[in-house]
Amino acid sequence: MGGILKLCQHPFSTHPRKTVADDDFDISSLAAYLHLLPAQIAKLADRDKIPGRRVGGQWRFSRPEIHHWLEDRIGISDEGQLAKMETNLRRVSSSEPDELSIAALLPVEAVAVPLAAKTRSSVISGMSELAATTGMLWDPGKMAEAVTSREAMHPTALDSGVALLHPRRPQSSILGEPILALGITGQGIPFGGSSGLTDVFFLIGATNDHEHLQILARLSRMISDLDWLSQLRTAADAIEAHQLLTARDGMLAE
Repeated sequence: MGGILKLCQHPFSTHPRKTVADDDFDISSLAAYLHLLPAQIAKLADRDKIPGRRVGGQWRFSRPEIHHWLEDRIGISDEGQLAKMETNLRRVSSSEPDELSIAALLPVEAVAVPLAAKTRSSVISGMSELAATTGMLWDPGKMAEAVTSREAMHPTALDSGVALLHPRRPQSSILGEPILALGITGQGIPFGGSSGLTDVFFLIGATNDHEHLQILARLSRMISDLDWLSQLRTAADAIEAHQLLTARDGMLAE
């Protein structure tokens, strides 16, 4: 994967300039981040079970690659695994000590029941415009473009008929704070992947990778209850849908 970047220093500066590689994990820091033993991380790396590269004989792990790896793990985890992952993510979130609240991140004005969209592109643009009604997303066009690019790489539609739309990387430059949006279409829409038709769409607008993973883990837990998901689909309006979200979110926070 290439050698580690060296620190670059301006000739008139006494402080080294930070490079992307400065944010890499080593085995010890990644073990602390994932709440695993260093020996477990080393074994995963040696068996190519986790993305990493050797630099000077030592394992180094790119933060973006680790976050994408965790995102994939979230997608194939069951309720118990998701709960454990969410707890571990919260433990290392020293800058965000409060309990994650999906209900707080997803206000009623960011819920559309029904969402007036009949195609993949109109869903993405409609969800971006919906998130922008909160005033926290400043450029819905740029968000829609980033989500479209992510969907082209790998569709986010799940077998349950839910899609967890998000850009490949957080769009902090166009967000005032993290925001979610929810749209439920009157009928299923072909949305790529092997999931068939999709009718429930969440848009995740996170300001950093760690925040994104926390939101993704909680949403994945919420939609794992198919009975609850059925109730969400039949919600009469945005207020009822938000009430269902609030109740489910509160139950998972206990």
